[in-house]
Amino acid sequence: QVQVAESGGGTVQAGASLRLSCAASGPSTYAMGWFRQTPGKEREFVAAIAERGDPTSYADSVKGRFTISRGTTKNTGYLQMDNLDPGDAAVYYCAVQPPRYTSTIYLRPSDYKYWGQGTQVTVST
Repeated sequence: QVQVAESGGGTVQAGASLRLSCAASGPSTYAMGWFRQTPGKEREFVAAIAERGDPTSYADSVKGRFTISRGTTKNTGYLQMDNLDPGDAAVYYCAVQPPRYTSTIYLRPSDYKYWGQGTQVTVST
C-alpha cells in the first residue's frame, strides 16, 4: 500500500510564502499533483508534475505564484507558494499516480490513486 504524507501547512499573513512537502512510499516512481479543497467545494487542481520533473502544469489562479518541483529523494516533491492570498486558504492534498509515461501529468482528482491526508493552509489579512 502506497502512503502519501504532506507537511508544511500553517497560518501566514497575506503576501507571505509557504513550502509544502510531499513524500510517497513504495517501489514505484510517480507523477505528482497538488489539489486544494475548502468546505462545501469540490477538490480543485493546483499543480502537477511528471515523474521525470517536466512538464508541469498550474491552475490559472496560482500561475506565477506557486512552483511545483520534485525532490532529490525518490518520490518527494514540493509546492512553493509565494505571495499568498486569503483566497488560497484551504486544505492542500498531495496525490501520486504511477504514470503511463515519465512525461505524463495528471490534472484531475480522478486520475490519482493515492492521496495524502491533507495539510491546512490559512492566510490572514
